[in-house]
Amino acid sequence: MTLMRQEASESWQRIEQQIRDNAALYQTIAQQIRQFDPAFVYIVGRGTSDHAGVFARYLIEVELGVVVAAAAPSVASLFGQQLRLQRALVLLISQSGRSEDLLAQARAARQSGALVVALVNDISSPLAALADYAIPLLAGPEKAVAATKSYLCTLSALLSLVAHWKQDEQLLGALQQLPAQLQQVLSQPAQLQAEQVQELRHSVVLGRAFGYAIAREIALKIKEVCGIQAEAFSSAEFLHGPISLLNQPLTLLDVDLSDETLQAHQAQVAEVQRRGGKVLHLIPGLSAVHSRLQPLLLMQRFYLDIEAVALAMGKNPDAPVGLNKVTITR
Repeated sequence: MTLMRQEASESWQRIEQQIRDNAALYQTIAQQIRQFDPAFVYIVGRGTSDHAGVFARYLIEVELGVVVAAAAPSVASLFGQQLRLQRALVLLISQSGRSEDLLAQARAARQSGALVVALVNDISSPLAALADYAIPLLAGPEKAVAATKSYLCTLSALLSLVAHWKQDEQLLGALQQLPAQLQQVLSQPAQLQAEQVQELRHSVVLGRAFGYAIAREIALKIKEVCGIQAEAFSSAEFLHGPISLLNQPLTLLDVDLSDETLQAHQAQVAEVQRRGGKVLHLIPGLSAVHSRLQPLLLMQRFYLDIEAVALAMGKNPDAPVGLNKVTITR
């Protein structure tokens, strides 16, 4: 068993521990956020953590109606610009908590009077020490270069934080069922087969809203572990200029969630098929699941499938050529 498969497969246990051990902390932070009453949320992250930030943007804007902005970390680290964040809730997302550009953002946010919350896997990291509050992801050591359980634990932590902030009893109750649902997905049939993927030179991943958020992570993993160029698009945006890609043979992965976007997204995917695109469908795999949790179930199955595809292609998903586990950026 590869490290990637082993780590992805233990996500449900890590999230079970996270929901249990962080419950009081979520309540404390949520109460502080309500008292602070942020004018907007400013999210900082790189790579997989940045993709989790896109999920957070949809989650916070849809569930709470608070405007969310994504950071350009080099503004603080390289340009030395001090942003006016005194009314902001600043969420910093990191596995290692050691990237200098994130640390620069944390320092600048604290100096401007923002409320700073870090979601970090290494609670002993400098980033955790700089934040007003640090939420431990509790993903445990992650040795495979391609992040899996840490991403799922980040989404789970974001869901828990927002559920407590909103005081959403329905979502809080649904989160209690999430670990068991993730465990169920482990034994489901694969949705991607090696023969569907290994001959591709490039691909497109389509999703809408929360589906687009995880489409970015899916595209990254296709690039990381399979070495295939992949790009994520909102299915709505793809119908504009990018649809000209269908002038040549193209395989698209459809991230299909049963939420408020379902009808519009399926209509857009149908148009892609009408124009000759070959579509592979990815679904959460379980029915009667809270719509905000569906992305995690879909990602859980995808991680296992893409690991198997990489092995069938003769690649090592634990150590893709040219990649390191921790990337230090400024």
